Amino acid sequence: MKQIDLTPLIKQSEVSKIVLNLPICETERAFFNGYQTWTSSFEVRTQDTIPGLNRFIKHLGAPWGITKYGDDFFIQRSGKPGCFHGFTYFYKRFEENYFLIGSTDETNGYTIFEYDMPAGILTIRKDAGIGDRFDKDLHLAAFEGSHDEVFDAWFKAAGIKRRPCDPMAGYGSWYNHYDKINDETISRDLAGCASMLEPGDLFQIDDGWQTAVGDWECDPKSFPRGMRSMVTDIHSSGFKAGLWLAPFSAQNNSKLIKNHPEWLLMHNGKPWYVGYNWGGFFSLDIDDPGVRDHLKRVFDTVFSEWGFDLVKLDFLYSAAPWMTDKGEFFGESRGGRMCRAMDYLREWCGDGMILGCGVPLGPAFGKVEYCRIGCDASLDWNGDALMRKVSRELPSTKHTILNTFYRRGLDGRAFLNDPDVFFLRRDNIKLNEEQKDLHARVLAQYGSFFLTSDNMGSYDDKQREHYRKLRELWNNKDWTDRHFLDLLNNWK
Repeated sequence: MKQIDLTPLIKQSEVSKIVLNLPICETERAFFNGYQTWTSSFEVRTQDTIPGLNRFIKHLGAPWGITKYGDDFFIQRSGKPGCFHGFTYFYKRFEENYFLIGSTDETNGYTIFEYDMPAGILTIRKDAGIGDRFDKDLHLAAFEGSHDEVFDAWFKAAGIKRRPCDPMAGYGSWYNHYDKINDETISRDLAGCASMLEPGDLFQIDDGWQTAVGDWECDPKSFPRGMRSMVTDIHSSGFKAGLWLAPFSAQNNSKLIKNHPEWLLMHNGKPWYVGYNWGGFFSLDIDDPGVRDHLKRVFDTVFSEWGFDLVKLDFLYSAAPWMTDKGEFFGESRGGRMCRAMDYLREWCGDGMILGCGVPLGPAFGKVEYCRIGCDASLDWNGDALMRKVSRELPSTKHTILNTFYRRGLDGRAFLNDPDVFFLRRDNIKLNEEQKDLHARVLAQYGSFFLTSDNMGSYDDKQREHYRKLRELWNNKDWTDRHFLDLLNNWK
């Protein structure tokens, strides 16, 4: 492995941007890290294309927030063959040799890589703020070597160490019940997990426990015994207890918005409408002291009063869609704002474990114990055909498999990777047996978070044996990367 001096490659240099001439190789592959955890991120070839989002669709979808989950709202893809962009780090690969360039600091803005592969021209720029907050340094490090060598060297150069934690197996409620959960369904699945999971595994209650997104109160109709009783049941079964929240978001019919409209993040004089989930939701303004006090109390309740061990914090990108345009942090880039939001979460959660989700990855490095590194798994192979034309963040089993492999370099360095859940069940699923098995084996091999969303109490003997073998693979990691690439050639 060797560190690369980029100076001889510089074709053009400006404040917050450099242009490099890179050697051209027709058989090379290049990787571009997507904007946030859900963004499809995989290696591409010179002849490949990621179509640009139709401007009409972008305009039409804006009022519903369809295009606001990723970077398509901020960056227009060219759609030309061999022309791609990504965030925070980039590599090109020929056989087993990797040339990686990574950001060593995103607090002064997201590092954006734009590569014209046929021409060999790589543009690196900072998505910077304004004024003297931008220090005019791209904060880059470049290395050449094997996959593990370049990722080890990059994180050492950046001074980033992951938070101490152990790999985690277990259960999450979302992909079987979605938000239709209650005391009965959760208790039934907990009993089923008791026959399969091991002491210390995670039992996670996902979306649906609360009265509304933004109103982080236990729904008394669905959970009349309250969250503290649920945690007691989970701990009594020998498991760690996890809870889902979306701390920087509030759905449009929440009491929070009704009672505190001043807490919403404003852009161009209007509250920032960030997406269509839950009938539509808005961003909270982390610069409002009331918002910060409110969220501190929420996390105090979740960890100290209810006793949860881990929080899955979702839709985190909503904290920083734009640069900071007022107050103490005026001129701060949106990347810097996202880094600051993650610092707040770390402070509020203390020693409680965090699983980050829906978050730009660079600002999460070293701040969370676990982090999602792919889109949501889907109950079919590749999600909705129409949504594939609109968003790179759509649920897709195919794409979460790709992200799991191609973001493997972050695992154990930035945090422990969560590739989302797998399925072995035969009901409420459209994946065939081969697809389910491939999905589960890839997640077992390359993930440090290994959850299912099945009612494990319904497993028959064959499914129980299948789970045990997957657990053994997860513990031992006996594949080579070539093993995955050979599988990829058969189904991609």
